[in-house]
Amino acid sequence: MNNSVLNTGRLLGAALRALLVSTVLTGVLYPLSVTGVAQALFPTEANGSEVKADGRVVGSAPIGQQGYSLDWFQPRPADGLGENSVNTQYRLILSGATNRSADNPELIKWVKEAKAKVVQENSTAGHRVEPSDVPPDAVTSSGSGLDPDISPAYAELQVHRVAERNHLSVARVERLVADHTEGRTLGFLGEPRVNVLALNIALKELIDGR
Repeated sequence: MNNSVLNTGRLLGAALRALLVSTVLTGVLYPLSVTGVAQALFPTEANGSEVKADGRVVGSAPIGQQGYSLDWFQPRPADGLGENSVNTQYRLILSGATNRSADNPELIKWVKEAKAKVVQENSTAGHRVEPSDVPPDAVTSSGSGLDPDISPAYAELQVHRVAERNHLSVARVERLVADHTEGRTLGFLGEPRVNVLALNIALKELIDGR
């Protein structure tokens, strides 16, 4: 009986020691080492790729935002995805595609309605946008729904509206778009793109500096 109790105590002691060691290794040392490496090598990414303007955080570089007024450049649509009712700075809470095939009647309806809206909103007194001018990313959401970038074609399509609403010259806004157009990664990966948040921050600085 005494041997049985003694053996049980030894087993429990060994189990507790193993639990303590594994807790320290996997629950303390490993997270600290990973965090330290991330902060040392990738500090921007490790801290959420924060974008600051006017001394405060206004977004995250790889996450697109919705809800801009027509005074600003618009992002890609985010149809079919959820909204965040807690933190309204980022309206999207779900990441994913709308999962509609190219011949899906609902998708076709969305695209037609979106194209008509883009044409209407971006046509000005002196500049008419034609349906054929509307690029695909202006009327479709990205695979994640969180794409922060738009094509240079979509940015350029919005130039006349943005210039008119903010009382700027078209040429000045065109230069702004050109200055914020990024080329292909490493020269051959992906497509040229414009980060909407960065572009709108530069637009605000331009307006404030007049």
